[in-house]
Amino acid sequence: MPIVHGITNLYQELYYTRGQIAKIHKFGLFSKIENIIIDCLELAITAALTERSYKTPLIKKLKIQIEVVKKLIRLLWELKIINDKKYLLFSQKLVEISKMASGWIKYLNREPV
Repeated sequence: MPIVHGITNLYQELYYTRGQIAKIHKFGLFSKIENIIIDCLELAITAALTERSYKTPLIKKLKIQIEVVKKLIRLLWELKIINDKKYLLFSQKLVEISKMASGWIKYLNREPV
């Protein structure tokens, strides 16, 4: 389950960044991002442990949540809440997770052998 590992790593980086964020931002936008990432982790684990026929809707929902997180992370950066280095780190991890989810959907949509 490499996607689960990727989401876990993303959350860990976000968690470590939390200490560098002003209190006013921790409980607003930053908290929302953390909650969505935890939801993504739950969706990925659920999809991994679900029957093949039920996986696709879960992974599509996961992809949507990942796109929302991408936009919110960009907003953190635009508001100068996180620096360029953190923004690039989070963005790279999110792109990697998004590619894994897309690959998973592609794999599920191919004809079973």
